[in-house]
Amino acid sequence: MRKSIIALILAITLIIPIQNKTVLATKPTQDSTQLKLQDMLMVFLTPYIYKDVSEYYKSSLKFNPIIEPWRIDVIQAKRVTGFRGFDFSLIIEVEPTMGQHVLVGKDRIEYQLSFGPSVKLIKFTHLTTYELPPDLKDILR
Repeated sequence: MRKSIIALILAITLIIPIQNKTVLATKPTQDSTQLKLQDMLMVFLTPYIYKDVSEYYKSSLKFNPIIEPWRIDVIQAKRVTGFRGFDFSLIIEVEPTMGQHVLVGKDRIEYQLSFGPSVKLIKFTHLTTYELPPDLKDILR
């Protein structure tokens, strides 16, 4: 059932016309159908993102960071196999946190999404490490 829902959301999200087949990371100021569908996609992808981000930060943090869907930006979404193909490339940027207002870094992640559904990590790039507040450094690192 969950796989069917993910496949449906992926299909709906990418059926909506997107300029140049990419979504640029701009901060929306009002709700739209496209934003709702993008947010639903992030809700379903969050477990995959959490797993990959946790794997990266496990050597530098004592606890796994939190992934909040509103801290995920879609940088690029495109069809790999052309019009109406169901293989997609999705590039996102995420800022994991250790709780409210405690950002630990910024990462760019590329996934291959396919019918099935299948979510495959293609590339993980750590972009920035943020300085932790002094009172939390000893607890978290």
